[in-house]
Order: sequence, then structure tokens, then C-alpha cells
Amino acid sequence: MENFVIYNPVKVHFGKDVVSKLGKAATPLGKKALLVYGKGSVKRNGAYDQTVAALREGGVEIVEFDGIKSNPVIEDVDKAAALGRSENVDMVVAVGGGSVIDSAKYIAISIPVDHSGWEFAIGDKKPSEALPLIAVLTLAATGTEMNAVAVVQSDKEKKKVGNGHPLMFPKHSFLDPSFTRSVPENYTAYGVVDLVAHALEGWFGDGDATLTDKFILSIIREAMEYGPALMKDPENYQLRAKIMFAATMALNGLTAQGKKSGDWGTHGIGHAMSVLWDIPHGASLSIAFPAWMKLQKERIPERLIKLGEGLFGISDADETIRRLEEFFASLNSPLKISDMDAPTGPAAKEELLEVMRINKVSGFCHELSEEDHRVLVDSMM
Repeated sequence: MENFVIYNPVKVHFGKDVVSKLGKAATPLGKKALLVYGKGSVKRNGAYDQTVAALREGGVEIVEFDGIKSNPVIEDVDKAAALGRSENVDMVVAVGGGSVIDSAKYIAISIPVDHSGWEFAIGDKKPSEALPLIAVLTLAATGTEMNAVAVVQSDKEKKKVGNGHPLMFPKHSFLDPSFTRSVPENYTAYGVVDLVAHALEGWFGDGDATLTDKFILSIIREAMEYGPALMKDPENYQLRAKIMFAATMALNGLTAQGKKSGDWGTHGIGHAMSVLWDIPHGASLSIAFPAWMKLQKERIPERLIKLGEGLFGISDADETIRRLEEFFASLNSPLKISDMDAPTGPAAKEELLEVMRINKVSGFCHELSEEDHRVLVDSMM
């Protein structure tokens, strides 16, 4: 078991109507907020109105930046940071899913500087200060509401990268499962896939941490039990709450303690698909993970067998992969690139391979060669 430090300063407010307390949380942080959100769904589900009302009740002035994409781009981060500088805001409030909150993390560390947030994303520079960030979550998926990591892409460079820093932890995160009732069926499914994929990245990481492995299995079992039920009953608050809590736990450090690291190679594969064809993040992972496990079947059979034993009570790697595919399919999440609106011919294969090369797609624990890339692409198509 590896040495580790647990540090998570995020104050999480979970449950119905918790956003009513946001103004009280925001007031000590400043008097003027940059309110960041996506393309309008937050105005339909009530999150926007409740957040604005709470901020105004707390005496906080609001400057708005909207239009964050589901696969967020650095150009929007830089535009929002420039607006925040010009308006002299002293906090950032993000209302949305992972893309909005990830963007807001980069915005919060970019407002105090005069260069692009991309330099933070690719690791050329490290932040030395950040505006305080408050997150209002509207999609159960990424876990970004309780961690210090964010993902953003540059369409110009054809790169999608994740990076993190302790200054990127939100100060407060407000999680009202009611807000996720307006999430479309496909994105609800992609969120369930995403939380399972985060747990699996920890499972396939290096290190002997048996209690952490039990946490991982419990999170996946929670998703497998309540994810399909939620798809059949999307208005059910209790099911929404169970999935939201599972998604937060899947990437707040719980699945990493005692391990050297997670692997994260499958996320790299998914990022390449998102950069190239704007495939939703969760959808890319239900395509990539089975292909990755098939590639790794002979290399790490013991981890696949233990996974099958823990989830299904079986000791067969092939059957474990098949059952995970079956689970993803039960959510109507894609298993192949051909299931999405994306090209699949020879030219598309080469284009995807090139983007994977540009992004140096590999894992922290299980390296991927260029030949592995080709095998994976053939499997995913």
C-alpha cells in the first residue's frame, strides 16, 4: 500500500433546495461574481433562477458569461477570464455540469494573470492564486464538483488535456439532485457511464489498496443497480440522488488512496474522439473501455478476474467484459463509434490515430504503443 495524503477542502451541500443557502456561502468571498453557465438548460431546470436569487439575496453583484460547450474549449475560458478581469469580479460561480465547472476552474486561475489558461492546462505554468469558486451541479457525471482537476480542449491544436492544482478546488459545491431531472435521457446515461469509468480507472491503477478496491466495487455496483432504474424512471428524485452521490464519490479521491495512481489511458482514448468528432465524454468511454479491456485481457488477467468476481461473482475475463458491455448497452450508451454520428471508414481511422498520437494517448500504469492504438481503433469502429 502506497503512502498517501488526504486533502479535500470542498464544502459539499447536498439535497433539495440547498442552493437557497448559496448567498450566505458567497457573501464572505466577495461582492461581485462571474456567473458561468452553458447553453440554456440551467434556465429550464431552475438552477439559474435559484442561483441568481441566492446571490442577490447575499448582496452579490452578477456578471454573466454563457455558452460553455459540452466539450469545453480554451477559447471560451480565455474570453470569460478576460470578462472577469475587465469587470473586476472577485469570485466565480459555475452553474452546470462537468464542462461548465471544469471551465470555471481554469477561469478562476486565469483571471489573475495575463496569459491564456491553456498554459496552465498543458503544464507550462502553475497557478499562484485563484479567485474563489462556487459550483452548482446540474449533471451527475464527472465528480469535478469535489476535486481539483479540470479538462479542456484546444480545437486548434487538436488536444484535450486534464490538469489540476489545489487552487482549483471549489470552495463550495451545491448538489441538488432535482436539477438533474431535466437532463436528457442520453446525457443521463453518459453520466452513469462516466462515473463507472472513473471508478474503473482507479481499479486498474497500480498499488495494493484492498479497502480502496472495495470502495470502487461498491460505487460501480451502486451505478449498476440504480442507473438502469433511473433510465426507466427519470423523474425519481431518490434515484437521481443516488446516482449524483455515486458520481461525486467516484472522483473525489476515494478511489485513489493507497494506489500509485489510476491508469487514465481510456480517458485519453475518449478525449481523442471528443476532440475529433465532438462525441460526448461519457459516450466515448462506453466505446473505449470495453476495447481497452479486450486489449489488456492477456496482460492483466488477474485484475479483470477480480473485477468480475467483485461485480458479478464470476472468474472469467471475457464474460466480465461482455457483462460490462451489456450494462452500457442497457443504458443505450454506444459501444462502437459507428453508433454515433461519426465517420468510420479508413480515412477516419487514420485521423483518429493521428489525434491519439498528437495527444500521446497512454496510461499512467499500462502503456499504450502505436500498435496498441491501431488495435483499439479497429475494435472501436
